[in-house]
Amino acid sequence: MGALKGMMTIVGVAMILVGGLWALQGLDIVRWPASSFMLGDTVWTRNGVVTMVVGAVLVWFARKK
Repeated sequence: MGALKGMMTIVGVAMILVGGLWALQGLDIVRWPASSFMLGDTVWTRNGVVTMVVGAVLVWFARKK
């Protein structure tokens, strides 16, 4: 069961980081890469926030005893 919790934590943290990048690109705060289709698109802001929440839930479940 320990390996499963470890994988859930890794995947959850990765989802939080990627979702944060998507949300910031959607809000036009992070302009990397400069030619990204995600820049200034609020759909990607929503997608990023949802991805971050799912990642946080995964980490929470992995840390529960």
